[in-house]
Amino acid sequence: MIRKLRLKFICVNMLIVTVMLTGIFTMVYHFTREDLETQSVSMLQAVATSPFQPNRPGDPPDWVQLPFFVLDLDQAGNVTSAVGYYDLTDEDDLQALVSDVDSAGDRVGVLPDYGLRYCRSVTPHGERIAFADMSSEQATLSNLIKTCLLIGALCFAVFLLISWLLARWAVKPVEKAWQQQRQFVADASHELKTPLTVIMTNAELLNSPDFDEKRRSQFAAHILTMSRQMRRLIEEMLELARTDNGRSLSGFAPVDLSRLVSDALLPFEPVFFEKGLTLTSDIVPEVTVLGSGQHLRQVVDILLDNAQKYSDVPGEVTAVLTRQGSRCRLSVSNPGPALSKEELRSIFERFYRVDSAHTQRGSYGLGLSIARNIVAHHHGRIWAESKEGRVTFTVELPVRASARS
Repeated sequence: MIRKLRLKFICVNMLIVTVMLTGIFTMVYHFTREDLETQSVSMLQAVATSPFQPNRPGDPPDWVQLPFFVLDLDQAGNVTSAVGYYDLTDEDDLQALVSDVDSAGDRVGVLPDYGLRYCRSVTPHGERIAFADMSSEQATLSNLIKTCLLIGALCFAVFLLISWLLARWAVKPVEKAWQQQRQFVADASHELKTPLTVIMTNAELLNSPDFDEKRRSQFAAHILTMSRQMRRLIEEMLELARTDNGRSLSGFAPVDLSRLVSDALLPFEPVFFEKGLTLTSDIVPEVTVLGSGQHLRQVVDILLDNAQKYSDVPGEVTAVLTRQGSRCRLSVSNPGPALSKEELRSIFERFYRVDSAHTQRGSYGLGLSIARNIVAHHHGRIWAESKEGRVTFTVELPVRASARS
């Protein structure tokens, strides 16, 4: 699919380039031809009204640009004089030219068989016809066509290369999204496969007559536990899909982030206490942001839940909210093993887990992806740092204008 998309992108680009080049070269050819014709006709009209008597072939006046000759005719249409840069001694040929001009009937026209352009004018003694050689004009147009074709071929090759490079660059986000979608489906299938296998196995054992009521109750409990895990996973995937396109983040309003973080800390205190962790906080008051209170609370919950799952015990988890000009920062730090740069870059990707024993910690690797999407829709950013035996997640958001100090 991506390959076809690249090819389609290149074809559309080259079609546009071809149409543009064709239009440009057609206009250049048309205007050049019109200009040459106008100059030739103007010269013929000047020659017809005041013919030049050439003494030397290489010494024409400034307004003479093409080789020419002039025929004067009497009232009967016979040639009475012939002047120009040609051998004009053959009266039969000259009379044949006059006959062809009479047959054409136009005041200004072209004799293609002779390669001549003519212009007729009336004189007191009859008529005067000025002829100009079109060979140089035709050669100019022929050279122009060759030049346009050469330039067009070079431009086509250059634009083809540029289109190929642009296609790789333009399709790259689509390719990345496509790969992420495929990976998402594969990961989701894998995550759902394990609890489904457990449910099916326990359901089969539940129907077996070989087990007593106590064991059957255990099988039913296992089914219930796995069903709840599946429901939680599906809810997280749906939430991730909603935050991907921002559909659930409409209707922003002023949010007291200081109070929101303080309220979020309260239900986590007994959880940290039971795990042997200490939860401390430093919250700057009256920090107001514009956004969705429900989803900002979800971000705080995700960071705190992540801290209690992956903290080394015993240890201290800190939550700090500060304001720096037009921005505010919420940092949640917990003691934990050092993370590599690659892990810090990948930790926000969906289904990514630093540890492989995710089922033991009850994590599917979607929480931080959801948090990243929510923060992005609030025009903020989120990142992770690992140093001195601590892992810190920081969220930076713009402060509401009226609340800035």
